[in-house]
Amino acid sequence: MSTGPVAGGRRYGVVGGLGPLASADVFFKLMKALTAASEAGNADVIFEQYPFKGSDATSAATTERKLYVFDMIRDFEKRGVTTVVLPCFLSHTFIDELKANTALQIVDIVEAVRDYVQRRFPDAMRIGVLASDTTQEKGLFERYFASPRFDVVHPRLQDGIDVVTEAIYGVDGIKRGNLRGRPVELLRVACEDLVEQGVQLIVPGMTEIALVADEIGPIDVPFVDSNLAYAQYAVSGRFECRSPVFKVGVVGGVGPAATVDFLHKIVAGTPASRDQDHIKLLVEQNPQIPDRTENLIGDGADPTISLYATCRKLEDGDADIIAIPCNTAHAFVERIQPYLRIPIVNMLTVTASYLRETFPKVHDIGVLATSGTIDSGVYRKALEQQGLRQVAPGPVLQARVMEAIYGKYGVKSGFSTGQCVEDISAAVEGLMTEGVEVIVLGCTELPILLPVPDFTDANGRHVHLVDPTDVLARCCIAHAMNDRGQADTSSSGG
Repeated sequence: MSTGPVAGGRRYGVVGGLGPLASADVFFKLMKALTAASEAGNADVIFEQYPFKGSDATSAATTERKLYVFDMIRDFEKRGVTTVVLPCFLSHTFIDELKANTALQIVDIVEAVRDYVQRRFPDAMRIGVLASDTTQEKGLFERYFASPRFDVVHPRLQDGIDVVTEAIYGVDGIKRGNLRGRPVELLRVACEDLVEQGVQLIVPGMTEIALVADEIGPIDVPFVDSNLAYAQYAVSGRFECRSPVFKVGVVGGVGPAATVDFLHKIVAGTPASRDQDHIKLLVEQNPQIPDRTENLIGDGADPTISLYATCRKLEDGDADIIAIPCNTAHAFVERIQPYLRIPIVNMLTVTASYLRETFPKVHDIGVLATSGTIDSGVYRKALEQQGLRQVAPGPVLQARVMEAIYGKYGVKSGFSTGQCVEDISAAVEGLMTEGVEVIVLGCTELPILLPVPDFTDANGRHVHLVDPTDVLARCCIAHAMNDRGQADTSSSGG
């Protein structure tokens, strides 16, 4: 079920089916809350539910439950939902797992209850909670009310039975559609027990309980409608909008070995003490992108659409920036960047900036790259913007550079020793003869052949080798670390 256009920039998706009646109750109260906020006419709310076989049979946070919820959220994401309403306390025991794998904002139901209690009952300290055994075992409410001020209390067992769980999940429980009789009596017993324990108010920790609140009858302390509190909180926008984890999108396959080299440098260069400290990457490995050099110097197919399509996939995958570990592909970046919402980190311009900063006294920069890169002038332009001059090999040595890359025994054919190394070494020595002190390995496969920061020839002459793949990797790492630092500062209130 879907209604209207977006309200206040948010499009709500309500996960139903976990129990159907309680989900419908939250949906109804969400619509009422939107009406009270004068946004009902503009509201866009999707209520979706499918049969969930485990919902009536178990109170456990099973794999089936987790995947059901995640698939529902994933479907919402495709349909433009911005804000997920998850009316199931049990599912909130694994909300962190869900948040880690979606860009959507999931409104936290226990956070909503805490917010309601703090605003409406500022003096309440001892909180009675009607929750399932699993929710109790997970300490869900204790985690949110972890404060010297609050004391969370659960009903005691009655003759060895957890009466709340039995009232909801029992053979004649509320999830079976029984809204009178024994389930209500069990919940009344639980409430009386909480009152005996001195609670100052009672909070249902199961969305089904709101369905029978009137049937339970009057009790001696306030009884919170958690479903209404959740709906009002979702509409209020008081919840904190979580920033998604920074993600680097990588256009891979141009070429495949260079992509692996780039990823290795990202991993090796990231300061991390555990897996989770590393950067989130989205790699679209697309070796079918037409050869960039063949198009630039011959009659090869235009790779523009393929590069753009790959970038769009990364953009659709919520990447924050795009890295293209292929120097020659940057001859096409200016064509496609205006049509993307996220920036491509320009490998050539960041390399030129690195050269200016690292070698301030150097003016002439040797460039070893494909003939397409050289002829396109993209490196020459990037270097000139930094006051540097490109020095490329002459025709004979440039032919050996191309052989080292594309030849029968070249790096794109899987070779990293032998003739390809001899060819590229000859080109390096040729530039050294012209007095060049710094050389850019301007094809991402070349650092695989010369994986060293300096080159020494037979006569003992030295030249610095700069690897743009490494420069790009470190630049992407810096973007991610800077975003992480801002997020940490924001979350700490700094």
